[in-house]
Amino acid sequence: MSKRDIYKTVAQESETLLIEKKSKFIAHVKPVSDEAEALEFLGKIRSEYPDATHNVYAYVIDENNIFRYSDDGEPGGTAGMPVLDTIRTNGLVDVIVVVTRYFGGTLLGTGGLVRAYSASAKQGLCEAGIITRTMCDIISVKVEYDLVGKLQYHFAANGCSVTDTIYENDVTFFCAVPIGDRDAFVKSVTELTNGRAVIEVVAQKYTESGE
Repeated sequence: MSKRDIYKTVAQESETLLIEKKSKFIAHVKPVSDEAEALEFLGKIRSEYPDATHNVYAYVIDENNIFRYSDDGEPGGTAGMPVLDTIRTNGLVDVIVVVTRYFGGTLLGTGGLVRAYSASAKQGLCEAGIITRTMCDIISVKVEYDLVGKLQYHFAANGCSVTDTIYENDVTFFCAVPIGDRDAFVKSVTELTNGRAVIEVVAQKYTESGE
């Protein structure tokens, strides 16, 4: 199953620290493309924190709708599931969160553990930066110079993302257009320029926008 045309994930790796009643909760977050990459990251964290009391984790992979989680020795339902729920509450995929805990000597209780692991995961995800990735057609629009101002105004007024502009004998705009909007985009540019624009889909790629 291929990726969706639009989905949310994290922008980058992050590491954050939360202290609750002297217990340390270190959230490690990483964007991943598949389960193998998620498991590799989990192994890396385990090797870096071999003396940790727990290395709790959860991950969600968009392809084939894969998700896994582990309490890693914490009472059932108090650790891995709250981390997974935090990922899902934010609507994220292609991400792994590993929360490393060092016990501080004070028992937190079932509710306290759920709150601590949830808060740690949330803190880590916020630090990593939540983004929306949208599959776009990259469309080139070539026009003569007398149409440049009209097109620039049109693009700005309609929130069109112009990724590049080349000035030669003519001017070529490269626009990132969500694939579902391609036909409407082509129609609007054709009408605006009275058919004088040379329009071509040159590529497809994901574009990113932050929250």
